[in-house]
Amino acid sequence: MFLVVGLGNPGEEYALTLHNIGFMAADKIHGRYNLAPYKNKFEGLIAEGKIENEKVLLLKPQTFMNLSGNSVGKVASFYKIEPKNIIVIHDDKDLALGKIKAKIGGSSGGHNGLKNIDAHIGPEYNRIRIGAGSPKEHNIDTINFVLSRFSKAELEVLEEKLDFVASTINELIKTDIAHYSNITGMYNAK
Repeated sequence: MFLVVGLGNPGEEYALTLHNIGFMAADKIHGRYNLAPYKNKFEGLIAEGKIENEKVLLLKPQTFMNLSGNSVGKVASFYKIEPKNIIVIHDDKDLALGKIKAKIGGSSGGHNGLKNIDAHIGPEYNRIRIGAGSPKEHNIDTINFVLSRFSKAELEVLEEKLDFVASTINELIKTDIAHYSNITGMYNAK
């Protein structure tokens, strides 16, 4: 069983903000693989289904970003899902808009959602990082940057990238992070 987590903040006011890239990716995955409707459980919205004949839980924590680990930890504990079978999709302010990178483990890079997840399950889970662009490019502090809304042009760029993540998540589930990282590397090089 795999747990795929899209990070974000609940509420309409955060819907199209940079910090909600993970939620946006989760919704693309949900639609692509026709997963069951979301249910409110474990301090999150959770949907069940199959990807590559593997049972998958898709989670959007509803605890706000800084407490995402509360929800992730509860689901992982209840279903006995090891970190190696957990995939967290999140925004990254250190990557150009739409650039995708994948890795297992490592530091949180200052991302409070990841810090909190690390505190609950340790750092050795799969991560798909999707670039949100840099606050320095916009002359804005990090908090205001990640809570700002995408422009129409940025959303168009991002839609294609989120479709790519949804259409290739099956590769990560059936193989490993190294293989998936190669796929994203080739995609970014286009």
